[in-house]
Amino acid sequence: MDEGINKLKKLFDDSKNIVAFTGAGFSSESGIPTFRGVGGLWNEYDPMKYANIKYFSDDPSYYWSFFRDVRYSIIKNAKPNAAHYALVDFERKNKLKTVITQNIDGLHQMAGQSKVIELHGNSREIYCIDCSKVITMDEAFKILKYKLPPRCQYCDGILRPNTVFFGESLSQQKIEEAVFFTKNCDLFLAMGSSLVVTPASFLPQIAKAAKASLVIVNIDPTPIDYLADVVIHDKASKVLMHILKGS
Repeated sequence: MDEGINKLKKLFDDSKNIVAFTGAGFSSESGIPTFRGVGGLWNEYDPMKYANIKYFSDDPSYYWSFFRDVRYSIIKNAKPNAAHYALVDFERKNKLKTVITQNIDGLHQMAGQSKVIELHGNSREIYCIDCSKVITMDEAFKILKYKLPPRCQYCDGILRPNTVFFGESLSQQKIEEAVFFTKNCDLFLAMGSSLVVTPASFLPQIAKAAKASLVIVNIDPTPIDYLADVVIHDKASKVLMHILKGS
């Protein structure tokens, strides 16, 4: 790891336009379990029922029971970890230009990050499918105490999270924005992601094609480790704190 850290420190010092790309592993130290892999939520809950737009459209109760019994308390109790705050510090030093994330927990913003592209949305925001009224997840949870699925208190429409379900397309605007920042960075930090979910997994390859340095920090190997200038199989917080102390 020491060799990888030293290489990353050199790349960090030489870079002026850094983009951070974060996945579920980045928030695991905040108590949010990953969806895949050992201990992942989808090992216990079928994603094709609890996070699929077809199932949600047919019967929203599948999702909302999962939100009430599992997801709400996880998100509610989660706090940013050292890795989140390290990225905020890098932004304040004008090294980090944006964070592109697959995560839907809102922890980057809670830590104080000002520029975040949420490719998969934010589960803390709930909106009505019919009237588009936006409420907080806390307000939705209160409604869930007496109504499943919860209904909009303004028009009685169906409520849903502001996230991307399986079977839905990502926002084209967010993808284009992410690609723009990726093409114009000089260092792309991919952290806590298995890099298997498309189209977000293409971003590191876009960065390399644009002649940026690529660093992958993840507990487990990824399918594109061979493309990276530096690969570190460790926790993002541990790696970023090393960089922070030396910056």
